[in-house]
Amino acid sequence: MPEANKSETRSVGEESFSFRLRIGDVLIKKGLVTPEQVEEALDVQKSLPKRLGDILVDLGAISREKLEEVLREYNATLEAIWGDPSRDIELSDLDQSLAKSFPEKLARLFKVVPIKREENILYVATADLLPISSLDYIRFATGFTVTVVLTSEDFVDSAIEYLYGSSSEVLKEIIGDEHETLEVLEEEDVIGDADEADLANQAPVIRLVNYIISDALSKGASDIHMEPYEKRFRVRYRIDGVLHEQIEVPFRLRDAVIARTKILSHMDIVERRLPQDGRAKVRIKGREADLRVSTIPTIFGEKVVLRILEKASLTFDLKILGFNERQLEMFNEAIERPYGMVLITGPTGSGKTTTLYSALSKINRPDINIMTIEDPVEYNFEGINQIQTKEDIGLTFAAALRSFLRQDPDVILVGEIRDLETADIAIKAALTGHLVFSTLHTNDAPSTVTRLVDMGVEPFLVSSSVHLVVAQRLARKICKYCKEEYKDPPPELLERLGLSMDDGPFYHGRGCARCNHTGYKGRVAFYEIMPVSNTIGKLIVQKVSADRIFDQALEEGLVTLRQSGIEKMREGITSPEEVLRVTV
Repeated sequence: MPEANKSETRSVGEESFSFRLRIGDVLIKKGLVTPEQVEEALDVQKSLPKRLGDILVDLGAISREKLEEVLREYNATLEAIWGDPSRDIELSDLDQSLAKSFPEKLARLFKVVPIKREENILYVATADLLPISSLDYIRFATGFTVTVVLTSEDFVDSAIEYLYGSSSEVLKEIIGDEHETLEVLEEEDVIGDADEADLANQAPVIRLVNYIISDALSKGASDIHMEPYEKRFRVRYRIDGVLHEQIEVPFRLRDAVIARTKILSHMDIVERRLPQDGRAKVRIKGREADLRVSTIPTIFGEKVVLRILEKASLTFDLKILGFNERQLEMFNEAIERPYGMVLITGPTGSGKTTTLYSALSKINRPDINIMTIEDPVEYNFEGINQIQTKEDIGLTFAAALRSFLRQDPDVILVGEIRDLETADIAIKAALTGHLVFSTLHTNDAPSTVTRLVDMGVEPFLVSSSVHLVVAQRLARKICKYCKEEYKDPPPELLERLGLSMDDGPFYHGRGCARCNHTGYKGRVAFYEIMPVSNTIGKLIVQKVSADRIFDQALEEGLVTLRQSGIEKMREGITSPEEVLRVTV
């Protein structure tokens, strides 16, 4: 059987490319051999006139059976595409009408190019194997059965430019559109060079930045990432906690787009060597949102991240957030106490702030003085006194806390306990008649109390002040529009969750236009709630390990994060994959 040899390179314009790959490249891309093994085989081939595949077999890098299977599969695909598996393909062989049935966004997002359509089968070429999730996305987006063939990266890049042109159709449409839907609610502030500001304030650039922000808002994104690389400038949205590449901005507009974003958020457009922070307020179709903007210099330019804060999208119903009946009862009992400390723990982006704001909203009454110190203040609430830290002038968490105690507070929220000084003041406030809320970064509820002890807080103060610890994670919810029963979840997936098929039914999202073909829309929280009982308090004083506290909490009925996730999975709210992704 002939091997897949690399044929003579052809030129199109100034670019050279080849469609067919050497067998060594095919095997590397499939993960069957390593680049080092192919390099060794190539060295042997210099002195031994044998085919590369045969040398790899002789070296024990791959079995003869597997090699022949890969060769059969590769050549069969090539033969199905254009009849002759030994023939290379040129750009002129591509049917440009394929671009109409295969969206440019998909081609650029997944780095794939359509090369032939045959009834309901669409053949696409890519330089790397695509994960199953990407293949499913392409199938749902195009409606075709997709067959993939491996080719060189040069060919894919050249073919995309050949079929779609050098600039994205999406961006051409944006820049040429005179209708602007985004309204900036705060006066713009140009700080820096006037010439650069003129470039950034050109109508096409303004429309492009407005489009990116309004598109992210309409898709429910929480963050926008603008990322420069050596030869490209891409934009990604974080939707339901996961980043998705959206558009690739023409590289020539990189500096103008970044400068325009900095003008919106009152930053110095000339300063590119240091990180900057800013903010803006916008409205689209009656929806208002605050933007927290951060820039940081990278080796290829400034990366910009815009955090979207939309108060109207917040849910303050604790049951909707993800608490079950028993957890809700324990949480409500703790936040209605006149004093003590409630701690929320979890990684960045796990919804801690939303849970805290939900608690404050529930107890916010005219007869209670609530004061918060945050970094930053994410949402403004009527009836709550909110202060933002300003470390450059000495307004730290600890400094603000000291001042709070002279302001006759009933409830205090400390955005985060970062050091011993803040922890010490917060705990003493909880012991002297104040209800204190705060957050820590730990993996679970039991390790939170031991973290305070490790920071230097006396164990007896921790056991006396902390009444409740809540650990949480956010998981994606199955899209209600394309939800279906999961007939055959992978056995290894269920095994890792400690489940079997008898624990079903299981559900997942098929993928549809409303969820952007991801199968997920919206998020739900998994909660692990640990009241500090008398027994656990005594263990804290004895300075036992977090594992020992965890064992005791389990005896007292603790529902772990994993168990909470499985509970939501059984209710059909989320999928087995999401439970495994966000819990351990």
